[in-house]
Amino acid sequence: MKNTLVIIPTYNELENIQLMINAVLSQNENLHMLIVDDGSPDGTAQVVRDNFKEYPDRLHLEERHSKQGLGTAYIHGFKWALKRGYEFIFEMDADFSHDPNDIKDLYNICAINGADLSIGSRYVKGVNVVNWPMSRVLLSYFASKYVRFITRMDIHDTTAGFVCYRASLLSKINLDKIKFVGYAFQIEMKFKSFLLDAKIIELPVIFTDRSRGQSKMSGGIIQEAVTGVLIMKIKSLLGKLEI
Repeated sequence: MKNTLVIIPTYNELENIQLMINAVLSQNENLHMLIVDDGSPDGTAQVVRDNFKEYPDRLHLEERHSKQGLGTAYIHGFKWALKRGYEFIFEMDADFSHDPNDIKDLYNICAINGADLSIGSRYVKGVNVVNWPMSRVLLSYFASKYVRFITRMDIHDTTAGFVCYRASLLSKINLDKIKFVGYAFQIEMKFKSFLLDAKIIELPVIFTDRSRGQSKMSGGIIQEAVTGVLIMKIKSLLGKLEI
C-alpha cells in the first residue's frame, strides 16, 4: 500500500478517533492517514496530536477553525494529498460505519485491477446495512436509485462515502469547482468521474451505523442531494457543468 493515504474528516469524534487511528494504521505499515478536523470542541485534534510519536510520518492532522462541511474537508484533504504525491487516496468516516478491514480490498481494486475509483457499496448486492432504522435504509436506498436514474451512472451506491481514488483521476477534476458540501458532494464526485470515463468498480461491504458519538445527518443535507442531482444533470446536458 505504498503512496496510499486515508482521509478522515472529524467533528466531535473523541469517542472514536483513537480506536480508528489504531484500526486504520494497523492494516499496513505503509498506509498513511490524514485527519481533517473542523475545530472539534471535544478535543478530537489533541488525541490525534498525542499519537504523532506512535505513528511518525504516517499520521497527519489538518485543523480548520470551524465546521465547514464534509465536502470541503475532503477537498482540503485531496489537495493536501496531491501536493505530496500520494497515488491512492481514500475517503472514510471516523465512526466505524466503514470497516477498516475493507481498505485492502478497495486498494487492490485500484492498484491491481486498474480501477480509477473503487467504491465500498452497501447496495451492489442487496442491502448490506446494520443497525439503521428501516426509514433511513429506505431513504438511502431509494435516493441511490433516484440518482442512478437521473444521472444514468452504473453505480448502485451513489452516496457511498467509503471510496478509493487514483490520484490520476482526482487531478483531472477541478476541485475548486465542486459545489456541494454534504452527501451531494459524494454524488458530484462520482458523476464527474463518470463523465471523465473513469473505470469505476463497486465492492460489496457491510455498513454498520455508529455506536459511539452523534450522527451529522440533517434535512438540509438530504435536500441538497435531491436538488443537486437535477442541477448537475441539467448542466451536463447543456454543456455547462465544469469538471
